[in-house]
Amino acid sequence: MKRATDNLREAMERTKIAAFILGLGLSHFGGAQTGPIPVDQAKSPIVVGAQRTAEYFPLLQGKRIAIVTNHTGLIGTTHLVDSLVRAQLLVRRVFAPEHGFRGDADAGELVQDGRDTRTGVELISLYGDQKKPKAVHLADIDVVLFDIQDVGVRFYTYISTLHYVMQACAELKRPLIVLDRPNPNGFMVDGPVLDTTYRSFVGMHPVPLLHGMTIGEYARMIEGEGWLGKDLHCELTVVPCTGYTHRIMYVPPVKPSPNLSGHSAILLYPALGLFEGTLVSVGRGTDRPFTCIGYPGCPVGQYSFTPRALPGAKDPPYKGQLCKGLDLAEYGTFYTRLEPRLHLQWLIGMYQQALEKDAFFNPFFDKLAGGPGPPGTDRARRERGTDPYFLATRPERVP
Repeated sequence: MKRATDNLREAMERTKIAAFILGLGLSHFGGAQTGPIPVDQAKSPIVVGAQRTAEYFPLLQGKRIAIVTNHTGLIGTTHLVDSLVRAQLLVRRVFAPEHGFRGDADAGELVQDGRDTRTGVELISLYGDQKKPKAVHLADIDVVLFDIQDVGVRFYTYISTLHYVMQACAELKRPLIVLDRPNPNGFMVDGPVLDTTYRSFVGMHPVPLLHGMTIGEYARMIEGEGWLGKDLHCELTVVPCTGYTHRIMYVPPVKPSPNLSGHSAILLYPALGLFEGTLVSVGRGTDRPFTCIGYPGCPVGQYSFTPRALPGAKDPPYKGQLCKGLDLAEYGTFYTRLEPRLHLQWLIGMYQQALEKDAFFNPFFDKLAGGPGPPGTDRARRERGTDPYFLATRPERVP
């Protein structure tokens, strides 16, 4: 009888946590979402904001300029900074987000200040302890330019950098020009809305995990919703893209960060990024980051990989250890075309098959998910008292 009771309780626990995880992806905003439209970008060119120089070069003439950008800030094949310097505009300073100006630093790696070897322009990192431009950095600046390729996921930190840049500009009365770029996940709006109790650099605003906006649209929302702080307003100009709609499946011309090296990885990132709050590796330190999942001793799947030190992943999880799991590379573009939503079946399945369920989630999961973690872990049990069978509910802000 005791064994039957224990088995029933274990089954109930698996069901409740699966229901919590599934609840993360049940918030289809606005009803059913139709699939994206793949386009031949050579035949139907999308013109990004940076390319529309006639719209913003006149706003820069005679001004001392700071640029917030990284390796994705291109005009065609030429970097924005090089283009402005070549046009004899007064570029005084470049602010670089996570992964650095050239986009080759690890996730979370401290990037040092310095100078760009090509142009000699001063480089200031906006990652680590300093996420916001200091007053001294903007004292000799007349206008700030922002140009970074985003991927439309709340825990992708470039939108957090955008927030702090807008806040600094608002405080010091400096105008900000955002050069817009398409959102490669812009045909999906899904996932839980952030509970602001869990606000962090991987989630600052009460938006869905897949927010659907371009970075220019996101800037307008930050300003319009008053998220910069009481009585703070940013003098914001957005140079929009042309030829782009949210029905288009856009493929960025360069990888937006070191470990999103292909289109499938970008499309899988919203779902697989949540695994970084678990014991499961997402393939950092392999040639297939964010297209495979697994860990040593994983009971699911036959795909194997061994993480190693690589540029952008110098010390990956399970470095030098054989991991077993799933190869999801072919699912990225297929699943999103078939059903554009936050796909969490792999998270549910990996948890249900895990041999040590209490060790499956770590505290970082709460920040990524934007709310309190699932029941069943030792941490959750301590927080919720003696009842280990607390029934998880979806976050209150999820429609």
